[in-house]
Amino acid sequence: MEKIVAYDLGTGGIKGVLYDQNGLLLADVYRPYRTYYPHAGWHEQAPSDWWHMFIECTRDLLEKTSTNASDISCLALSGHSCGAVPIDGAGSLLRKHTPIWSDTRAKKQSERFLANIPFDDWYGITGANMPGTYTVFKIMWYMDNEPDMMRRVYKIVGTKDYINYLLTGTIATDHSYASSTGVYDLRSFANSDRLIEASGVDRRFLPDIIMATDSVGEVSDEAASLTGLRKGTTVICGGVDNACMALGSGGVRDGRIYTNLGSSAWIAITTGAPLIDHKIYTNVFSHILHGKYASAATIFSAGNAFRWVRDTFCADLTQQAEAAGKDVYDLMTESAARAPIGANKLIFNPTLSMGTPLDFGVHTKGAFAGLDLRHTLADILRASMEGITMGLGRNLKELQKQYRIADEMLLVGGGSNSQLWMQIFADIYGMPVRRTNVGQNAGALGAAATAAVGTGIWDDFSIIDKIHVTEHVAFPVPEHVEYYNRLAEIHKDVAQAQGAIGDRLANLEHII
Repeated sequence: MEKIVAYDLGTGGIKGVLYDQNGLLLADVYRPYRTYYPHAGWHEQAPSDWWHMFIECTRDLLEKTSTNASDISCLALSGHSCGAVPIDGAGSLLRKHTPIWSDTRAKKQSERFLANIPFDDWYGITGANMPGTYTVFKIMWYMDNEPDMMRRVYKIVGTKDYINYLLTGTIATDHSYASSTGVYDLRSFANSDRLIEASGVDRRFLPDIIMATDSVGEVSDEAASLTGLRKGTTVICGGVDNACMALGSGGVRDGRIYTNLGSSAWIAITTGAPLIDHKIYTNVFSHILHGKYASAATIFSAGNAFRWVRDTFCADLTQQAEAAGKDVYDLMTESAARAPIGANKLIFNPTLSMGTPLDFGVHTKGAFAGLDLRHTLADILRASMEGITMGLGRNLKELQKQYRIADEMLLVGGGSNSQLWMQIFADIYGMPVRRTNVGQNAGALGAAATAAVGTGIWDDFSIIDKIHVTEHVAFPVPEHVEYYNRLAEIHKDVAQAQGAIGDRLANLEHII
């Protein structure tokens, strides 16, 4: 039986997943890596860390499952977006650390670009809604600040495309990942000459664009010796995380919708045309299914904010979990369940990284509001879960004003493991929320699907519906829905106030 290896190269780490030819998950392995924050607004990772963890995941998967490398017919990756990895003509990495999707250092460069291309024009062409974060602005920053390095650059590639290069020696990207560069025209399925000219970036730095299901080559001798994979294993191009997750979540037809609760979080819809909306500024990616789109309303602080709460407030629970061999998040959920709905009127604004337009601006900061001496750790934990969900709920309500939304929400990502959090989602969304066996592996399943279709193991993507098996459905409780609707207005006021405070803090000059 043929086997497929898929990888989800995420913000916090890489997951390797082994599937059989029918899409049955056989095993998965996760390896974290570090994000560096050397200056305000700088969010960097080491591409060498991605590669080392890729190697570890692969070797561990093969060993864990006693899989013979000759049984693996193909592999593919999903990768986090807006990567800007510079390599020279010999394929050497030119920067030890490279900015990731949430890096905002290129503010001046995006302002210069938007002086030539009005924001709404740029958004209308690309579906890109956060100036400064896309690949093109990172390249412009390199040009302004590291000209010596830029003179040595051959190509600037994305996250999963860098791993593909190390595996095969081929440099290429796919349409979904290209749609995270900030210069990709969603309707013409090509990089825009107008936008590239406005950026001043040499278009030769950008990789050629192929289909997500196309092969980029075969595993080389060197890569095989490092990873344990068989030399000659087919490597399929794969796609950007948003598009792979849309596919793996069952987005094989128009109107399919899901919520991903990961480090960042979003609500995404599969559509036959880009959902360009100049009020809520949905973030639009080209889909894995060519000619379709994954349009998302996003918050950038979700699982990463809950992780911050864990690291800041839960040292005792972490120790208890380690001693008992449990997951600390299970203990956090147990504690949160002891607090009442609304966490005794404690409000958490989760915007700890950066804000979106619906978060009232890029400088919006996080906060606990209404905090007083009666509040306990249980209140803090429940308020954190509710606050993250409220941020997504605000996005959902805006989407519901503009588009017809399905009556049920699929929840994927880490939060779907918690029945308490699923219930909070159902009550805040006001609709049933479903979890399936795919869970946190939606991105990896989407990548595996590109490999399966690309190599002819599957005829098409319709098998994905059969892979999903419902495990739990949380139904909204009417009294909870009513209470959360009232609380949502206060949550919105807190977020708006934090947006104004964040703008003032951003303009405050350091005097020491």
